[in-house]
Amino acid sequence: MNAAMILFRRELRSYFATPLAYVFIVIFLLLAGSFTFFLGGFYERGQADLLPFFSFHPWLYLFLVPALSMRLWAEERKSGSVELLMTLPLTLLQAVLGKFLAAWAFTGIALALTFPMWLSVNYLGDPDNGAILAAYLGSLLMAGAFLAIGACISATTRNQVVAFILTVVVCFGFLLSGFPLVLELFRDWAPQLLVDTIASFSFLTHFSSISKGVIDLRDLLYFGAVIAAWLAANVVVLDLKKAE
Repeated sequence: MNAAMILFRRELRSYFATPLAYVFIVIFLLLAGSFTFFLGGFYERGQADLLPFFSFHPWLYLFLVPALSMRLWAEERKSGSVELLMTLPLTLLQAVLGKFLAAWAFTGIALALTFPMWLSVNYLGDPDNGAILAAYLGSLLMAGAFLAIGACISATTRNQVVAFILTVVVCFGFLLSGFPLVLELFRDWAPQLLVDTIASFSFLTHFSSISKGVIDLRDLLYFGAVIAAWLAANVVVLDLKKAE
């Protein structure tokens, strides 16, 4: 893992070497705050919790995380630097883990900078801080799932715009898979087991329970499995693309 951690540190530093990091963080904080206060009715609800804040995270990640992940491998392949990266003494898995963990850590930094919301709700009332901490954990896990999907799709193309659009589409499918609008398409002809399986893929379903302070091992395992599966697919895609 030493090689992966070296790449992790290099990648994380590279985010802050360009305006990308600061633009992403500012946009994320502004949108999160605006949605919480204006659309979520933070003050009007009169309740000391951060449910209005966390309820918008899936939709923020739907567009902001693909914008972050689209450059992970597409830029490397377009510039040809991926060939140089592969000559370093590290395996494909280490390279994938290093770049993914750097992007995930950067997203975690952006999420951690929302701590004034936590301070505000404690100042205004007496919230359940355990539930808020669980919601932060769930949000970070969901961001990791979005990033893993985006990293894999980024490895399939040299075009960052294509990677962005495809990632948004795939992630949107994961978000809506538990909605009745989607499930109704399968109820008439598919067995109930398949319908239940499709519903279980929904990010919203798993994140919703965690955001309310209910940490279910199945939800944690779900996000862990999604991240692991897409990272494994990322390794396979890069291995297939080496000849191109």
